[in-house]
Order: sequence, then C-alpha cells, then structure tokens
Amino acid sequence: MALPAVDGRQYVYRVYAPEDALPADLFWDAWHCHDESAHPRAWDLFDAAVIQRVG
Repeated sequence: MALPAVDGRQYVYRVYAPEDALPADLFWDAWHCHDESAHPRAWDLFDAAVIQRVG
C-alpha cells in the first residue's frame, strides 16, 4: 500500500491480511503504521487505490 504524504513523497507499506480483508482495512493498517513512524503526515484522502496481492 503506497501512501502519499504532505512532503510530496509516497511511502510504501506491505500489509499482511487475510484474503477476505476489505480494502479499507488494508488502508487503515498502512495508515496507522505510517502515522506511528517519524515520516510526515500521510494524506487520509485519495481518489483511487491499487491493491495488489503478493503471493
């Protein structure tokens, strides 16, 4: 999950979730991981998301 941040960069997080996880669950897992780090604040608004299963 790539999250755009207020500094203009994108930060990418690998989210481990069950196959039936909702897209919103994946977003919130990545967003909270970013929020707890030292990186600039991530935008919580976005137009689209590409979610790709890595197997």
